[in-house]
Amino acid sequence: FPLYEEAVKKLLETGYAYYCYCTPEELEEMRQHQGDNLNQGYNGRCRNLTEEEKAAFEKEGRKPVIRFRVPDDEMIVFDDMIKGRIEIHSSTISDFIIVRSDDIPTYNFACVVDDHQMEISHVIRGEDHISNTPKQILIYQALGYEVPTFAHASMILGPDRTKLSKRHGDNYIGQYREKGYLPEALFNFMALLGWSPEDEQEILSREEIENQFSIYKVAKNPAVFDIDKLNWMNGMYIRNTDSGVLAPMAKGFLKEAGLIEEDYPEEKLLMIVDALKEKVKYVAEMADMASIFFGETVELENEEAKEMISLPHVPELLKVFKERLLEKGELKKEEVGPFIKAVGKETGNKGKDLFMCLRVALTGQCHGPEMNAILPILGQEVLCKRIDYALEHLIEK
Repeated sequence: FPLYEEAVKKLLETGYAYYCYCTPEELEEMRQHQGDNLNQGYNGRCRNLTEEEKAAFEKEGRKPVIRFRVPDDEMIVFDDMIKGRIEIHSSTISDFIIVRSDDIPTYNFACVVDDHQMEISHVIRGEDHISNTPKQILIYQALGYEVPTFAHASMILGPDRTKLSKRHGDNYIGQYREKGYLPEALFNFMALLGWSPEDEQEILSREEIENQFSIYKVAKNPAVFDIDKLNWMNGMYIRNTDSGVLAPMAKGFLKEAGLIEEDYPEEKLLMIVDALKEKVKYVAEMADMASIFFGETVELENEEAKEMISLPHVPELLKVFKERLLEKGELKKEEVGPFIKAVGKETGNKGKDLFMCLRVALTGQCHGPEMNAILPILGQEVLCKRIDYALEHLIEK
């Protein structure tokens, strides 16, 4: 506050600021009188008060604000690093408050003093601040401060091209962390909001972005926050991330869903992550998809599944599958394909009649992770129990 007081004192002494005693009622009357005038704003009523007039107002108990005296006819010009040259005539800016009646400085005044004290050389912010910049430049000049370089980035819009807000869904950074978005993916996505590399490549490492980025190549037009693109990008990062890195994140979501306990085998957890990471957009989705790996019974997900398991050849197919599984024991990933084909050859089934019918009986779903990932995770005992359940409860007699 001593810094602000010193700056205000200088502005008052040099005539760049003055005390304004107008009441809220008088200001409202002023606004109503101006009507739809495009140059609405304070009319400078207290610009040239005499000492006697000031004393009279103070005797009434009026607590003044301090306004900045805007030049009457001056072009305020600055070269924006993103928007280019911007010119604003002083006639469009009315004398604005720099200190409120409670002695608290306003933003436009305080930030100038703060930035000067911190030797800020570049001010980079959203384009919604462009209207503040000429006011701040006038204050910089009046105080004899060096004016920093400004850059105003375009706003981020929602899919409906309105300013991004809560109604567009998640926009708090923690929500993306809580859903299992990878930090590298979100960094990559955010960097491309309003900027793109020369080769228009979209999957870029942090180092590549840092090396290629230039503020002079930031787009002037607003960027649209496309959640579908973020999901695609995050999915790409998940698929290219080692399952050992994803496993701790996945474990938290599976525990929260009540599917596993803290002591769940690490090897099984890695197998689940391997099976699901090709299918998810963010790690939290693994909890929804992982239910097929737990329990001794399944539920048919839709009519298509009911139709597939009701085909006349399914009972024989499942019985032969169980018999050969009991002979074989536990299946390894690389053994699943040949094993199923051998069962198909023995029963005379192939294609959907083989693979999809088995998938529905064992998972309740027509689509999902690869069978060579599912069967080793379930294990012989659970697979046999699910076949028995399908034969007894899912297939219409």
